[in-house]
Amino acid sequence: MTPPILSVRDLRVAFATRRGVLSAVDGVSFDIAQGEVLGVVGESGAGKSVTGAAVMGLIDLPGRITGGEIFLAGRRIDNLPPETMRRIRGKRIGPIVKDSLASLDPLYRIGDQLIETIRTHTDLARPAARRRAIELLAEVGIPAAERRIDAYPHEFSGGMRQRVVIALALCAEPDLVIADEPTAALDVSTQAQIIALLKRLVRDRGMAVMLITHDMGVIADTADQVAVMYAGRIAEIGPARDIVQNPFHPYARGLMGAVPTLAQNAGRLAQIPGAMPRLSELPPGCPFHPRCPHAVARCRLDRPEPLRRGARAVACHLTDR
Repeated sequence: MTPPILSVRDLRVAFATRRGVLSAVDGVSFDIAQGEVLGVVGESGAGKSVTGAAVMGLIDLPGRITGGEIFLAGRRIDNLPPETMRRIRGKRIGPIVKDSLASLDPLYRIGDQLIETIRTHTDLARPAARRRAIELLAEVGIPAAERRIDAYPHEFSGGMRQRVVIALALCAEPDLVIADEPTAALDVSTQAQIIALLKRLVRDRGMAVMLITHDMGVIADTADQVAVMYAGRIAEIGPARDIVQNPFHPYARGLMGAVPTLAQNAGRLAQIPGAMPRLSELPPGCPFHPRCPHAVARCRLDRPEPLRRGARAVACHLTDR
């Protein structure tokens, strides 16, 4: 069997603060195969983006990876020198960020930014790199790419800028794309277009995608596998269809209960009471127990470890029966 494109084993990321060392990611493990989308979902502060940043080698001081291993196509990458990791990040891993304005230089034309990225990671001359840039813009759905390549970022709508960001991520034909909230701040129709584009690219190119989001609707429509994160740990991971239709972990059930459906007759959506604890104030036992309607005494004392349940792994004492 071929190794997964991305394999993360017991990843731990900590930040040194005045309040002590805080664990932002605590023992996270998952695989992403070629042509597969892993959706990483959870509330703000769950550790989703920090996990993605760790995979890309973008954890800066006072943060650092304190444990675990990260493998890209069988090669360990979490212990590489920064310059080596920078080359891998540009060529083998393509980042898609949620803030397109922050990732595009407003002083340079779109084409210049694409051409520079292509030439950095390939041996193409500038004319060939320009042709490649036009092809990428057309592939991600930019109309009249031959003309729009010479436009500036401010001349594009939010949805079109996000397509340009996706084109930048594809410049070196990466094995893995890490998309961090790629539909944030976009209207619903544009969100649907961006998600459809990602699905098509995965199908046509066979990339592996780590899709970070807080939107369970996006996960249900896009992901093959889902990792539900809470307070720096994975609460439940498994096939997207199974988790969307029948989540085991109470937190995953709460997330799915908050998604409106056409068949729903209730006047109010379900909600999860309380808020995610601060990293400096994590409760003993299961970190979700203060918000869990099914918590028992064991939940308040012992931290649950992930247990296999068929194709899934669930970190919940309630499933250990």
